[in-house]
Amino acid sequence: MQVLTTLSSKSDFWVVPQLGFELNSFSGIEARRRRKKLRGLGVPVCHSRSVGLLLFSNNLRVVRHGACCGSSKFDLGCGYSKVKVALFCMPMKSTFGALVALACALEQQAIGNDFRIDGLDIANGVSREMERKDADYDQLREVNDGGEREEGDGEEKSTKLDVRSLASSLQFARTVDDVEEVLKDKGDLPSQVFSSMIRGFGRDKRMSSAIAVVEWLKKKKRETNGLIGPNLFIYNSLLGAVKQSEEYREMEKVLSDMAQEGVSPNVVTYNTLMAIYLEQGRTTEALNILDEIQNKGWTPSPVTYSTALLAYRRMEDGNGALRFFIEFREKYHNGDIKKDVDEDWENEFVKLENLTLRVCYQVMRRWLVNAKNLSTNVLKLLRDMDNAGLPHGRAEQERLLWACTREEHYIVAKELYTRIRERHSQISLSVCNHVIWLMGKAKKWWAALEIYEDLLDKGPKPNNLSQELIISHFNILLTAAKKRGIWRWGVRLLNRMEEKGLKPGSREWNAVLIACSKASETSAAVEIFKRMVEHGEKPTIISYGALLSALEKKKLYDEARRVWNHMIKVGLEPNLYAYTIMASVFTGQGKLNLVDAIIKEMVSTGNEPTVVTYNAIISGCARNGMSGAAFEWFHRMKVQSISPNEITYEMLIEGLANDGKPRLAYELYMRAQNEGLNLSSKAYDAVLQSSQVYEASVDMNVLGPRPPDKTKRPQIRKTLTEFCNLADVPRRSKPFDRKEINSSQTEGNS
Repeated sequence: MQVLTTLSSKSDFWVVPQLGFELNSFSGIEARRRRKKLRGLGVPVCHSRSVGLLLFSNNLRVVRHGACCGSSKFDLGCGYSKVKVALFCMPMKSTFGALVALACALEQQAIGNDFRIDGLDIANGVSREMERKDADYDQLREVNDGGEREEGDGEEKSTKLDVRSLASSLQFARTVDDVEEVLKDKGDLPSQVFSSMIRGFGRDKRMSSAIAVVEWLKKKKRETNGLIGPNLFIYNSLLGAVKQSEEYREMEKVLSDMAQEGVSPNVVTYNTLMAIYLEQGRTTEALNILDEIQNKGWTPSPVTYSTALLAYRRMEDGNGALRFFIEFREKYHNGDIKKDVDEDWENEFVKLENLTLRVCYQVMRRWLVNAKNLSTNVLKLLRDMDNAGLPHGRAEQERLLWACTREEHYIVAKELYTRIRERHSQISLSVCNHVIWLMGKAKKWWAALEIYEDLLDKGPKPNNLSQELIISHFNILLTAAKKRGIWRWGVRLLNRMEEKGLKPGSREWNAVLIACSKASETSAAVEIFKRMVEHGEKPTIISYGALLSALEKKKLYDEARRVWNHMIKVGLEPNLYAYTIMASVFTGQGKLNLVDAIIKEMVSTGNEPTVVTYNAIISGCARNGMSGAAFEWFHRMKVQSISPNEITYEMLIEGLANDGKPRLAYELYMRAQNEGLNLSSKAYDAVLQSSQVYEASVDMNVLGPRPPDKTKRPQIRKTLTEFCNLADVPRRSKPFDRKEINSSQTEGNS
């Protein structure tokens, strides 16, 4: 914290605050100070180790000029090697002149304008600090107006001015009279005191007090004939207070007041105006200020350029910010920018380049969270930044990647991931997991798998979350293959998982078994079941149900019964699906007594038969020429209050018609119509053909017109195309090799 210390006209010492280094702690100026003679200057020097202040006596009768020097190599030999020394030596009879010089120096220090005495810069480097967009004055401690007795001189009692207390006394001031009441006995105060209080009032949202102080200074200007009054630094502080207090309506009044007082603005004034416009969201006007600065012959400072870049950020115009920096860079390299000696432009150029990068990335993040899909804008800006030669840091790209959360962002995420991989030696594992998740959300399953493969090959090593994410993606593809009966792709997905070190669980194995069952690929189902057991995965009831279904479809009833017996032996309790399949198996074998036993067991175990169970039994009886048994089971399901559906009637009608019972088939057809069921043309043709063959009398008018054919399109090609679109793989694939069923070797993206 800076300590602002001035002395009254009676004092023999000037205390100059040190701005070139930071102090770890603050305490008051020590009462006891050691005195040392500064060799080469021949003047007494008093210093404090606690705050690092240098006090120089102004009690020199022969020196009539002021000087300031600051250098890290200027060692005073008193404990502070990096101290800026301000030496103001005036005759004893002209202490007021020394006060004015010091006040100007301190005032300039707070405002940041270039103030020089005899060609030497008193506030070297301060302007950059005080011009910051969000510049905030440190709290004032005390302005010490205390002198010390110099060796060889008489003692003079010092007085102390507590600026914090002074500002507190003025915090409720609203008029010039209020300020006069407080300051009437304070004597002549340096401008630094007023500037600091004005900014403090702005920070505390007390704009009325700040204005009252300025009005009081204007009154003093008239009374002292311009000796004391508001100057440029005071008005700049007032504008800063406008910004801090957010009383933006006062800005025009302050500018008008400056014009009336004949105070011309400087670059600090314009920088403050830009910041105020920016706070108000008036970004276009803020950028216009930059043109006004140049038109009036002022040299824009680094803060000016920084504020302009922040305006582009507020406008979410990353392309504009990039163009602005490119133009600035060209001017800088061409020497068109006036390089003030007070500015380290080489360092400032690097800062502006970094700020441009941050602005562009912040704008891109805003684009990504926008409701509109602006992914193409992000990609274009990334390419433009490459063309401009701006370096992309890994951290910035990873932060931008985290903003990719919607499906349409996958293209940006993939681009950023590729850039990080190609241009940097490392990448965060959490970022990789995020990309894997996003690719899955966008249904880019193979792209997610490629990222997982990079983790295995290039690092970092995948963790449990990585494996869970990629397995969840495999499950989505396996589920799609299961629903569509695309068993070959199911086998290849299992092989790919094992190749990548992922152990398929029962869910993955069951998905492939069900796909094989739907496709009536009995041999493939048997081999997958064996592989499942060999890999140490215990089959579940779903596994056994899929295998039983595959065997039943191929009429391998004996094998199905062995599988059933093994399932019971290992302690698995059958579910409704397994019971239904075994009822169909026993019906296919013609063992209706076992069918009846299965139904009773289902009821006893709480697996009540459904219409699907009875349909399986009736279909089996009808296909095997047991229409009487089928009709009996039809009545049993009616007794059990289970309503038959179209499949029930169609299978029973076909069975009766084929078994030479056209009249009964006709009656069932009419009953189905009365129940509002729409039977297929196949059932209609069966009734008509059976009545003609067996010469049964059927009223065709009552039977009605023939239902339209229910053309069933071949689903194999359609479902395969749907799966390929879902899995993001080519429709034309490598021919399936039966060896793939028994091997986990990679088959590529075929």
